[in-house]
Amino acid sequence: MAFTHVADRRFLAFALALAETTDSRDIFIGVNALDYSGYPDCRPQYIAAFEAMANLATRAGVQGARLAIHTPLIAMTKAQIIRRGIELGVDYSLTSTCYDPAADGAACGHCDACLLRLRGFAENGLRDPARYASA
Repeated sequence: MAFTHVADRRFLAFALALAETTDSRDIFIGVNALDYSGYPDCRPQYIAAFEAMANLATRAGVQGARLAIHTPLIAMTKAQIIRRGIELGVDYSLTSTCYDPAADGAACGHCDACLLRLRGFAENGLRDPARYASA
């Protein structure tokens, strides 16, 4: 199955709409520039451009109230992200990064997101507790 990655753009657009209606000034998104599978909307340049657009295209921005987009994971490897999540107590069995899950929600184990996640767990010497479809 072929995918056109638009999730991060959509998340940012929805977050911007919500921020504008709730007078919020901060948006946080978990994009990653190191292990990002080549998606252009995960790069710092894209985030900076979106933030600039947000400050030009919203009433608050035009009136001088700056909106900031925060990307705490952008410079971390997948292994570092997983390690930090473990330190924070994330139950990774409840998470999935799969772009092509099975009908029952099991991760495919073959898409770029699954492969990066599996490698991140392996680099930490751990088994990924997520549910994967049978090979």
